[in-house]
Order: sequence, then structure tokens, then C-alpha cells
Amino acid sequence: MKTPQSQVKAWIQASRPFSFTASMAPVFLGAALVPFLEQSARWELMPLIVIASLLIHAATNMVSEYFDYVKGVDRPDTHGGSRVIVDKLLRPKQVFWGSIVLFGITACIGLVFVAICGWPILLLGLIGILGGFFYTATPVGYKYLGLGDLLVFILMGPLMVIGSFYVLTDTYQNEVLLISLPVGCLVAAILSGNNLRDILHDTQAGINSTASVLGHRLARVEYSGLVVGAYVVTVGMIAFGVLPLWSVLTLLTVPAAVKNIKAAMQSNLQSPEQIASLDVQTAQLHLPFGVLLMISVLLGAFL
Repeated sequence: MKTPQSQVKAWIQASRPFSFTASMAPVFLGAALVPFLEQSARWELMPLIVIASLLIHAATNMVSEYFDYVKGVDRPDTHGGSRVIVDKLLRPKQVFWGSIVLFGITACIGLVFVAICGWPILLLGLIGILGGFFYTATPVGYKYLGLGDLLVFILMGPLMVIGSFYVLTDTYQNEVLLISLPVGCLVAAILSGNNLRDILHDTQAGINSTASVLGHRLARVEYSGLVVGAYVVTVGMIAFGVLPLWSVLTLLTVPAAVKNIKAAMQSNLQSPEQIASLDVQTAQLHLPFGVLLMISVLLGAFL
């Protein structure tokens, strides 16, 4: 028997809260760049920025849950998704309409930002909402067209950092785009790790994720390249003075990165269970990297 408490737990599970660090890191990085780039800010808007970012992320996860189930990507024998549908905790239509409600609330918050900041935020907001919905939704479903990793890099890297910074300051600076790139690399790596694990099942379902288009060997290289790229870009920006020297703190996460890369490179196409949690492990890398990058930027601003 389903109790109200079990239903609440199912909805929380459907939102995939373990992944929320992927949207919070860019939002708070955008905020940290305000003092670093010597801008004044409307700090009273920060709670709304956080709420909107969490809602659009949860909505994207839930609409993805629905379409992955409908298209046969998520099945009882696969490792992807939150499993609320395949385990019959929630009905497919419930999950779909739950995502629509969350997208709608996000849009309402977005209208507040538009009223304050003008049309640039309307454009960014529309890109974010449409990008989140059509990640898996028909008739686009760009995740299934081999474009998921690229667009997640853009949407949850530069777009979120720039959006957060713009709402707070009503300005744009090229440094914001550059500093968002390492975070974009690692958030794309979360999806890349997920797709690497699911190549076999996605291929069986006729789904063309980035990893299944590349093939297992090149997909391992792509994952490794995204992780390594985050550090290369960071070190490069330190060398050219875009980031403060404090940003070498991000190198403290290198051991975790090496462990994840090793797991990806040693993975076997026929044994996806070997890297069943690679996406979670990559999210756990993304978080401390993002936090250390934020701390380093704040240290550069105030010291």
C-alpha cells in the first residue's frame, strides 16, 4: 500500500537529488565571480536563482525519466534513471506531468528575473527550459541524437554560470564564460560516464547517445578528455591570469579524477555493472572541484 510518506520519497527519488550538485556548482560559481570581478549585486535574488536552478534540474531529470522509460532505455535490467517508473513507485504519466509543473514554476520565477533584468534573461531562460525539456522529449530528443554531452556542457556549464552572474549584476564579462568551462567539462563528464555505462543497453533500445555513436573505445577517451580538460583549462587560466593562483587548490581533486579515469578506461562493454556508479562518482568529483574553484575565486577577490 502506498502511503503519503512513500509517495514523497518516490518524488524525491524521481528528482535524482544526488545530481543537484551539477546545477548548484555553476550557480554559486557565478555568484562567487561577482566580488572577484568587482561588481555590485542584487543578493536578494540569490535564493530565487537557487530555487529556479534546482527546479529546472529536477524537471529535466523527471522528463528524462519518462521518455527513457517510454523509449525502452530504462528497463528492470538496466542501471540508468531513478527507477521510480520501472519499480512501479510512480506511474509514467505522473512523472511526466510532475516535470511540467516544475518547468512551469521555473518559468514563473524566470518572469521575475525578466522584469528586473530584461530580455537577455528571457533568452537565457527559454534556452534553459527548452534545452531541459527537449533533452529527451519528442520531437527533438537531442540526447538520442548523439548531442547530449555537448548541450549539457553548454546548458549546465556556461549558461548557468553566465545566467547566475547576469541576474545578480545585470552585466556580462568574457571572464565569466572562460571560468565556466572547467565546470562545464565535469558536468558533461557526468553524462558521459552515464552513457559509457549504458552503451550496450542504449544500442539495444536503438538510442544514439554520444557514447554509443562514438563506440566504447572512443567513449572512454571522451570521458577521460572531459575530466582532464577541466584541469588543463584551469591551469591554463591560472597561467594567463584569468584565475588567481589560489585556483591550484582544484588540483587536490586530481586523485579522485585519476580513479574515475582508470575505471572508465578499464571498463568492459559487456560488463556495464563494473562502472554502474561512474556517473555518481563523477558527480562526487564535480562537487569538490567546483567548491574549491569557488573558494579560490573568493580568496582571489578578498586577499
